[in-house]
Amino acid sequence: MNITNDVLERFIRYARIDTQSAAESDTYPSTKKQLDLLKLLYDECNKMGLAMAKLDSYGYVTATLPSNVDHDVPTIGFLAHVDTSPAASGANVKPKITSNYAGGDIVLGKNADGATLTLSPKEFPALNNFIGKDIVTASGDTLLGADDKAGVAEIMTAMQYLINHPEIKHGRVRIAFTPDEEMGGGVDHFNVEEFDAAYAYTLDGGEEGSLEAECFNAVGAVVKITGKSVHPGTAKGVMINAVSIAARFLETLPADEQPETTEHREGFYFASDIKGNAESVVIHVILRDFDKNLLQARKDFINRIAADLNEQYPGAVAVELHDQYPNMKEIIDQRPEILEIARLAMRQVGIIPIERPIRGGTDGSRLSFMGLPCPNIFTGGGNYHGPYEYCVTQIMEKAVNVIINICQLAADK
Repeated sequence: MNITNDVLERFIRYARIDTQSAAESDTYPSTKKQLDLLKLLYDECNKMGLAMAKLDSYGYVTATLPSNVDHDVPTIGFLAHVDTSPAASGANVKPKITSNYAGGDIVLGKNADGATLTLSPKEFPALNNFIGKDIVTASGDTLLGADDKAGVAEIMTAMQYLINHPEIKHGRVRIAFTPDEEMGGGVDHFNVEEFDAAYAYTLDGGEEGSLEAECFNAVGAVVKITGKSVHPGTAKGVMINAVSIAARFLETLPADEQPETTEHREGFYFASDIKGNAESVVIHVILRDFDKNLLQARKDFINRIAADLNEQYPGAVAVELHDQYPNMKEIIDQRPEILEIARLAMRQVGIIPIERPIRGGTDGSRLSFMGLPCPNIFTGGGNYHGPYEYCVTQIMEKAVNVIINICQLAADK
């Protein structure tokens, strides 16, 4: 079995299946088409010879690689999500391979408006790191789906390799594929007790060597503004324009504390969506910070903006705040061996681990607080959620080898 060929073939095959999730849905998974890939994975787990393969009523696929050692070792797990972001089309994805990349621009193809898109190192300097490697892209009018079908392909390839090579010793390994991660609901119904692993790793990162055990504390805010719409010709002293109030609300958010002006450990406010008219406006804002106290200050600030506006427009502004996920560092810090195993697994394939906080969240952040400590490992992709997305074949191969090494090291422990 050639790991490079296998992981690439799987990835391309999975990427062609439309699994885009949807925010405005009252079903789980949020789109039925995610089940197309989940059912395929369930079938492949069975054909591969994995034990306890299951596709449950929520769409979760789980399976087991039985232990082949004669001593007790902890059960470990690997997880990846199948859905792709609604930020760009996931229909009719046509993966393209640029073999032995020589540098310079990669022409992707035409977007929906007929403009030719180019992946250029001038705009994306990370490409300069991939000279001589094979880069997989889409065709300009869709995303690629490396987030997170690269992770799916890597887990499946690693399991097949371990089955084909029983001389490699490992303990019991559990795998899972989940829907709706992009919606923030990837583990809403996940049964941690039934999964029965001591710890796990999500394969949902990007850059080679990335090992992520810290993420934002995250809160979502829904700001509802109620106005009073009358004819503008006779509006003086009567109209309450919800659009104008919304503009004032947004102007109050600090310009230097937004995604486009922050990095590293800096938190932010992100007004991600606005809909409405003079009568009613709804704004969605996400609040992010690595520090719990600073996140609380952001929540207080949002409420203060609303209170100030309500002094002028009584009852016009209502804010609903809901916690989304906490910083998984709080849990993973209690289990340092989980990260040490991953570090050593990377070093064994010549990778220097890059440990930095995730400016986002993964299923692992929520799973950690559900009783399954779960840091995140690289997959080899980049430029997620848009037509400039790519994945590097040789880095995917390294991710497969890291999974295999983790399985061996966990058994050694």
